[in-house]
Amino acid sequence: MPRVAPITGKSDVPAEHHAVVDAVVNVFGNVRGPFSMLLHSPKLAARVLPLVTFFRDESVVEAKLRSVAILAAVREREAAYVWSAQVGAARRNGVREEVIDLLRAKGDPGSLPADEREIVTYTRQLMRTNRVDQAVFDALKNRHGVPWLVELTAVANYFAMLSGVVNAFEVAPPPDGDKLPG
Repeated sequence: MPRVAPITGKSDVPAEHHAVVDAVVNVFGNVRGPFSMLLHSPKLAARVLPLVTFFRDESVVEAKLRSVAILAAVREREAAYVWSAQVGAARRNGVREEVIDLLRAKGDPGSLPADEREIVTYTRQLMRTNRVDQAVFDALKNRHGVPWLVELTAVANYFAMLSGVVNAFEVAPPPDGDKLPG
């Protein structure tokens, strides 16, 4: 049970914020997860929401590689709700089951192709130490360029922020979603 009552629709917010709830529903189909908490601050939710559509529809980071970074970030943050929600998206974006299994288990990325391995290593370092080794940084920068690396870094940290929200407020993952170990 969440620590505060989740916002589930317009009836849970003052009328002047109904447009924000409508915008959330327009993006997700309903109100759930991090936005069920973020909507307790409708102005914040209104500012955070456009990043969802930016990362999903406009990012230069292709969907499959973006999903690898997202799963690596939320796994490091032990965010069961966000993990559950993002595994389905990762599968739709073409992430292989072996990659999902490796990330779920916090396994060694050494057997992954270079692109995926470098993203997992980069994201894990960033989540664990808030720093990235120069060689790891340079490998991705040289392969993809600076704008790509900026957006990859931003998406990993965006999902880390969402992970913090659901973890702090104890938003439970859906019972039928993909589960994190223990």
